[in-house]
Amino acid sequence: MNPEKHAYSRLHIWWLAIRPKTLPAALSAVIVACALTAHDGVFRLGPALAAMLVALLLQIGSNFANDVFDFERGVDTAERKGPLRVTQAGLLTPDAVKRGMKLVFSAALALWCYLAWTSSWLMLLLGVVAILAALAYTGGPYPFGEHGLGDPVAFLFFGPVAVAGTYYVQVLHISASAWWMSIPVGLLITAILVVNNLRDRVTDAAAGRKTLAVRFGAAWARREYLACLTGAYALLPFLILSGLLPWTAMLSWASLVLAWPTWRVVRDNEGTVLNEALAGTGRVGLAYSLCFAAGLMLA
Repeated sequence: MNPEKHAYSRLHIWWLAIRPKTLPAALSAVIVACALTAHDGVFRLGPALAAMLVALLLQIGSNFANDVFDFERGVDTAERKGPLRVTQAGLLTPDAVKRGMKLVFSAALALWCYLAWTSSWLMLLLGVVAILAALAYTGGPYPFGEHGLGDPVAFLFFGPVAVAGTYYVQVLHISASAWWMSIPVGLLITAILVVNNLRDRVTDAAAGRKTLAVRFGAAWARREYLACLTGAYALLPFLILSGLLPWTAMLSWASLVLAWPTWRVVRDNEGTVLNEALAGTGRVGLAYSLCFAAGLMLA
């Protein structure tokens, strides 16, 4: 029995497993998509709320899956420099975390049934694919997170799929602005994964994980992080000049006050200090989306 377990209540342990600091970033795509539908005059509250809950549940389910599968594969050890993982710490058994994961994904699938009923059956298929992708990140016979595929998959599902999907369930079509705005959202979410892989590259390499940070090194990972941030902010002026967005969408640049110090932490530090940048990048993504929504409201 882990003596540390007695320091936590059961509810607090599950709260740690949820990883609440990761949840705001999961909402970024929904905020951007809903801001666009409101600006286009086609916002629908029911599907929007369901999409928001699905985003949160998918993030929580992914966190549970990563927690238990990384432990079972020997990736999470006592040498890990990231925030506490409940399975590795002995606070929850693998079976308990898997039951929680199944419950969360079942709830997400039920909400996807509602979204399919209000829009298209293809949304249900998309939901199944998204859940399988969340499981396959660290689980299954070929965990793509261990083979350098985590970054593009994170970009795809947290960017284009999430933004375009949230827009579609409200309108039953996808506007050009929704497609284009899915790119900065996906880039900022991918940046969170880049920090995670930069911090863990030594222990990942020892465990046989071949993330991009392991394959190409720390300097390359920092350049990838900077490219994600730069791309997210640089795209906005082009979308405004092309007429897809109002000029007030530039309010998103206000989030640079968070992005710059976070980039400096990533640029200059190693190890556990990068946990600060991990949470900071999540705040950047949320602030970017909120400022974007405010800009469209001003329009």
